[in-house]
Amino acid sequence: MAEIELVDTSLRDGNQCLWGALGIDTAKTLTIAPVMDRVGYKAIDFTTSTHMGVAVRYKREDPWERIRLMAAATPRTPLQFMSTGFRFISWETASPEFMALAFTVLARNGIRRFCLADPMNDADSNIACARMVKQGGGEYVIAALVFTLSPVHDDAYYAQRARRLASSPDIDALYVKDPGGLLSPKRAGTLIPAIKAQIGPKPLELHSHCTLGLGELLYLDAVDYGVSTLQCASGATGDGISNPPSERIVANLRALGHTVRVDTEALAQVAGYFTRIAEAEGLPAGKPQGFDAGYLRHQLPGGMIGTMRRQLAESRLSHLEGAVIEELGQVREELGWPIVMTPFAQIVMTQAFMNVTGRERYAVVPDEVIRYALGRFGRPNTPIDARVMDRIESLPRTKELRAEAPMAPLGELRRQLGAGLSDEEFLLRATMPANQVDAMIAAGSAVRHYDAAIQPAMSLIRTLTARRDLTQVSVEKPGFRLELRRTTSVIAQT
Repeated sequence: MAEIELVDTSLRDGNQCLWGALGIDTAKTLTIAPVMDRVGYKAIDFTTSTHMGVAVRYKREDPWERIRLMAAATPRTPLQFMSTGFRFISWETASPEFMALAFTVLARNGIRRFCLADPMNDADSNIACARMVKQGGGEYVIAALVFTLSPVHDDAYYAQRARRLASSPDIDALYVKDPGGLLSPKRAGTLIPAIKAQIGPKPLELHSHCTLGLGELLYLDAVDYGVSTLQCASGATGDGISNPPSERIVANLRALGHTVRVDTEALAQVAGYFTRIAEAEGLPAGKPQGFDAGYLRHQLPGGMIGTMRRQLAESRLSHLEGAVIEELGQVREELGWPIVMTPFAQIVMTQAFMNVTGRERYAVVPDEVIRYALGRFGRPNTPIDARVMDRIESLPRTKELRAEAPMAPLGELRRQLGAGLSDEEFLLRATMPANQVDAMIAAGSAVRHYDAAIQPAMSLIRTLTARRDLTQVSVEKPGFRLELRRTTSVIAQT
């Protein structure tokens, strides 16, 4: 029987999959931090540069402050930052010196574990990033083998890349990253042994999703093949299109005779906390998924499904979800079978959306699709469909992007943005609109405590104060009294 560790994904991947990356803020993070630190997780999957951008853009919160505060609140549990190749927040391909600075500043602010998931499974890129992380003060590096289904992604493909990654002294562990929940227990029976045979004593972790209903059974089988750590989400952030739920995984592993050294009571408190957030904020809770063979074609990761639904809803086009998903599979094949994860998930999804809503397919081709076709993200697994490539080459924008300059050197960027900026502010201003960073700074320090119990009352207050036809409202019940009076300029609360 095996001894298994857990990585909790609730704050990062669970939040992204089920809540569109918008359900968590600094207050919600810090409120549960002491309990999470007691569980005994191997690590907390905490943030990515995308989530840092969300903190600035949508929450007006300083992501660096959030990292520092959380690191101080969880001294026993490493916080993980996931990096997807040479990019930080923006779509622009970052220079090596820019990424080195980003890794250094992340480590300085409290990130101890770095997960490197190159979307092309480029082992050399991951090794280069791992070296930067260690030189910048990162403690632990885990490199991903990003799983997908295609004519080219067989066991030999992954075994070759595993061997190359394991050869690096800067990479401490590897993991199979299955963002689409595509890895079946049967395929794991050949894939995981093939990888284990190439990596020697280095640990192997597993990250999957429940999108097709395979995740839990996969986890229970994977430990028999040599996986030593499983990545799970808690409470309402688990299951559905998210990661397998922590409590059920632990209970089932123990029932099968395996050892999982976590504090069960603290684990239950964490699960209950995220469920209360969902209930108080009207957020969806993950539920078991049925098998959908059609999903094997488009393979959109759980996190991107949540993002896609939010974007369609914002455009009032939710009724087109089925058509966009169908188009995703066709676009992916035409673009040479990219692995459907950041940034390619966004690239493929955007093109599919344009194809469905435009006057004809590829009538509009976004810049990132053009950059992908030009090889800015690496060479596609197979050649791009000739008709699609001809269309891209015919665009005037393609000529412009082929000639675009790479990211400016750090010294030049600092002169442009302000030599006196801290490294933290510099990294944000180099990758985000200035007005969004300005608004974040103007908002000041983030709120640090969250109470789900008062959220219904706060929601009621917001609803009532938004109405212009009410001048006075009184609500009373045992132990509670709320009175609102509209004056000429303010709402008075007593």
